[in-house]
Parts: sequence; structure tokens; C-alpha cells
Amino acid sequence: MPDDIGSHPQPAKPATAAPAAPAVSNNGARRKRMLKILAAVVVGVALLWGVYWLLIGSRHVSTDNAYVNADTAQVTALVAGQIVEAPVSETQMVKKGQVLAVIDPADYRLAVDTARAQLGQAERRVGQYYANDEALTAQTAARKADIARAEAQLASAQSDYSRAQVEYGRRRNLSESGAVSGDELTQAENRFQAAKAALAAAQAGLAQARATAAQSAGQQKAANALVAGVDANANPEVAAARARLAQAELDLSRTTIRSPVDGVVARKQAVVGQKIANGAPVMSVVPIQAAYVDANFKEVQLRKVRAGQSVELTSDLYGKGVKFHGKVAGMAGGTGSAFALIPAQNATGNWIKVVQRVPVRIILDPRELAEHPLRVGLSMDAVIDVAER
Repeated sequence: MPDDIGSHPQPAKPATAAPAAPAVSNNGARRKRMLKILAAVVVGVALLWGVYWLLIGSRHVSTDNAYVNADTAQVTALVAGQIVEAPVSETQMVKKGQVLAVIDPADYRLAVDTARAQLGQAERRVGQYYANDEALTAQTAARKADIARAEAQLASAQSDYSRAQVEYGRRRNLSESGAVSGDELTQAENRFQAAKAALAAAQAGLAQARATAAQSAGQQKAANALVAGVDANANPEVAAARARLAQAELDLSRTTIRSPVDGVVARKQAVVGQKIANGAPVMSVVPIQAAYVDANFKEVQLRKVRAGQSVELTSDLYGKGVKFHGKVAGMAGGTGSAFALIPAQNATGNWIKVVQRVPVRIILDPRELAEHPLRVGLSMDAVIDVAER
């Protein structure tokens, strides 16, 4: 038993248990050190974020809900007819004034010739009005002279009548005493009756002269009404005929459809042989050189946005390596939902508040657009520097 006891000494157990305490202590220290490092990293990130927000983040608002747009020119036919030429194609670049399509001009040339002939007729007819007015003016003056002559004839007839009446009365009185023969009395009576008839004729002649003068004056007044106040070129009939000619010439010019702006042909609908009506769409011309961006910012981002502030934009077409620069032109008069085809109606109790977006118009730098052309509908990222005032 003593040998066994000596061969298995009891103090060996404390030798294996003693190192456990330093290991636990080392793990705790390591954990504390890691927590301190993590806390330092969090604080550092927070400080960096705070510095970024103060220096950059608070000065800018951004959105990726932005799209290229342009005031597309809708080209329509202003006269009806058959298309005989359509020299441009889809996606082709065109210049302002370039021919896009031609409508058969034959009928419109005939209309111009007809209107020109009608103008010539109107000018001659109006010239006749002026000639008639001058002739009737002279005729009215002649009728006034006729009245004066008739009045003189009436005065002469009245004088003859008075003399014949006196002579007839004197001879009639003398015939009672036998101093005048019956034959002489008869002659005096005949002269009296003739003077009386001549007086009546002179009175009738004066009345007729006055009536003729009045008729002539009325005709002259009617003729003068056709020419009064204007010369032959400004006469209403000539002006109306000239307007019809101008309309015919305008319609003829409209048979050649030209591009209203520089741009790219899109949505071409005109083909040779097609008969189109007045007002029918022919094609669209997109002025990509004057493109702009409509960026839809959240309403909470617009507190500091003002017209004239600088904007930096990138396009998905060219990537982050190409930067576009622009200016805020203004904000829309309402949110996108307010102008939707079917606007939201929140008049019921079942309502959830949704952050609205307001379109902001951004004008781009023309030189950058020329170097890197954009197309309508492309996606853009926009960042506005709201620190500018």
C-alpha cells in the first residue's frame, strides 16, 4: 500500500487546473478590445458620414427617376391630296426647311390660275365702276343744265302767255264796240291758246327735267357707293379676289411639306401613293439638339430647389464616365399623379399617404448635347446643387 501511495501522488491535480484562469482572462480582454475597435469604427463612420452630410450631402438632392424629353414637332398635312414624294426615312437627321413629303400639286395649280383670272375680272369690273361713276357725274351735271334750260323756257312761255292774254283781253273788249273785227279777235284768241299750251308744255318740260335730274343723281349716288372711300386696288371686290388668290397660292405652297425644326424623323406615316386628308399626321421631327430632362423629385427634396441651380447628370446610355451639366428651369405646376389620365381620388377613408413626385425641368448644355446626343425617353440620374441661391 505505501508503494502504491507513493507511485500516485495526489498534488498532480492542482497542476492541471491552475492554467484555466489566465485563458478566461485573455478571452475577455480580447473581446473588450474587439468591442472597442468596433465602437471606434462605428464612431469613425458616423463622423465621416456627418462630415459628408455637412459638406456634400446637405448641399445636394438626387434622383434616378429622370428622363430625356424634347418638344417634338408633329408634322401634319395642311391640304388634302395624294403623296407623290416622300424623300426622308425614319431616324434620318433633317434640317429646318428640308422637304419631308410632297402632295400632288396639279389641282392647286389650277386653283391658282382660276383665282388669278377672277382677280383680273374683278379689277376690270371695278374699273368699270369708276368709269360709270365719272359718266354719271357728267350726266348729272347735264341734267342740271337741262333744268336751267327748262326753267328759261318756262319763263319765256309765261311771258308769251301773259302778252297773249293781255292782247286777247284788249281785242275782246274792243270787239264789243265794233272797233276790232271778228277775224282779228279770232287770231288773238288763237295766239292766247297757243301761248297757254306752250306754257303748259314748258311747265311739263321743267318737271320732266327735274325728274330726270333726280333719277340721274340717284344713279350717280349708287355708282359712287361702289367706289367711295377707296381706290381701285383697295376696292372690296378686288381685295376679296386678291385674298382668294393668296389662299390658292398658300394652298399650293403647302403641298410641299417641310421640316419645322432641325431634328430626327420619327413615326413616319407618309408613303408614296397614299391619299391623306387635311390635318392628317405625316411624321414627327424630334429636335434632339434641344433636348431637356424632366427629373421627378420627391416632394420632401424640393424645399431648397430653385430655378437656375446647377445640375449634374449621367445617362445610362453613356455611363458614369460622361457627365452632363445643366440648370434648373423650373418646377411643374403639379405632381405627376395630379396630371395622370386617371388621377388618384383620396376622398374615401381607405387612404394611405404616398410621397408624391414633382417634375423638375432641367435645361442641358447644348455643346455637351452635340458631343453626346441623347434620345427622348432615355434614363438619367440627376443631382441638384441646392446650396446655390
